[in-house]
Amino acid sequence: MSGGPPKALQSTGPHSLRDLPHPLAGSSSEEAVGGDSTPSPDLLMARSFGDKDLILPNGGTPAGTSSPASSSSLLNRLQLDDDIDGETRDLFVTVDDPKKHVCTMETYITYRITTKSTRVEFDLPEYSVRRRYQDFDWLRNKLEESQPTHLIPPLPEKFVVKGVVDRFSEEFVETRRKALDKFLKRITDHPVLSFNEHFNVFLTAKDLNAYKKQGMALLTRVGESVKHVTGGYKLRSRPLEFAAIGEYLDTFALKLGTIDRIAQRIIKEEIEYLVELREYGPVYSTWSALEGELAEPLEGVSACIGNCSTALEELTDDMTEDFLPVLREYILYSDSMKSVLKKRDQVQAEYEAKLEAVALRREDRPKVPADVEKCQDRMECFNADLKADMERWQNNKRQDFRQLLMGMADKNIQYYEKCLMAWESIIPLLQEKQEAK
Repeated sequence: MSGGPPKALQSTGPHSLRDLPHPLAGSSSEEAVGGDSTPSPDLLMARSFGDKDLILPNGGTPAGTSSPASSSSLLNRLQLDDDIDGETRDLFVTVDDPKKHVCTMETYITYRITTKSTRVEFDLPEYSVRRRYQDFDWLRNKLEESQPTHLIPPLPEKFVVKGVVDRFSEEFVETRRKALDKFLKRITDHPVLSFNEHFNVFLTAKDLNAYKKQGMALLTRVGESVKHVTGGYKLRSRPLEFAAIGEYLDTFALKLGTIDRIAQRIIKEEIEYLVELREYGPVYSTWSALEGELAEPLEGVSACIGNCSTALEELTDDMTEDFLPVLREYILYSDSMKSVLKKRDQVQAEYEAKLEAVALRREDRPKVPADVEKCQDRMECFNADLKADMERWQNNKRQDFRQLLMGMADKNIQYYEKCLMAWESIIPLLQEKQEAK
């Protein structure tokens, strides 16, 4: 592909959770027990996920906006919106400069992580460290453990099929670099995850391994404690709004999986067709050596097929490097969201079990035990964080796929225009020979 790497897709930017209404604030007893039969706005939002776009609070392109004269102008508008949004950010992280390291026991790739920030949590305005894939994996696990109520962005798959994909090839390393850069930018744009202490350490620590060993024993104990607390309860039924989210995620992942499989087959067939074209064009060139008057038109056909081959190769590269990775990221994203939903269900199940235990005691005390109130608070906080992250994810998805699909349309238009120009270029040659006769 020609030119530099495409601009990373921006998210809708950070929004403070303080701006979001918390369910513990001003909730009535009827709402707590589900006495109100009117569907909540969140339920309506969840039901509308698969039907229409959400309205962006910070001025994204509305669904009903008329399309501009060309796809490129819309891409420029989207990029302009991203630039405006970037002015409000106080933390910038980039992943670049991949390097291969060959050791006695293993060979691996590291990436440079550059961080610029004006936040007081950072001692310096700029940091530069090198990290390998397993460090990114460590960060994600830490975020899941320390922020269980939030949606953690997915990482690209670690393992590749040997003999099929060379994980040290320039193409694979660049694709992974883009995915890791997107992973960190997702965290950077999150109003809670971006302030996580483990994220800070990941961005600034020169010796990350020392920090990993220091927290290993504590993490193991905390993880086992969480499993013990939530593993022994069974959920009666998931609330309608979260059941709607779960159903949407199942359908969404199914659709994307189907598109991904078909797109891979199309790319495979395009590569096979490309091989045939590269053998097909030179035949006309060798044939022209045997002809007199037909020599120039035959050379023109050969050059035309060569130009079409180049255009097809560019289109295939764009599909492989830009289209497929976004599909796979969102398939993994749906799995991450399902995992958070499952954790939420476990907290609700624990709360229901505690309520049952209180009811069985048949105590006449009107006061709810402290441990039950604490469990209810955990469930309500889980609900609020999950719904806020789901809305943020929907906004990001809408922007990402609009830009992705517009880019795909633009690349296909360019491909067919190049092929059209190539074939039109040989028509004058044929007409000249006809007029000479």
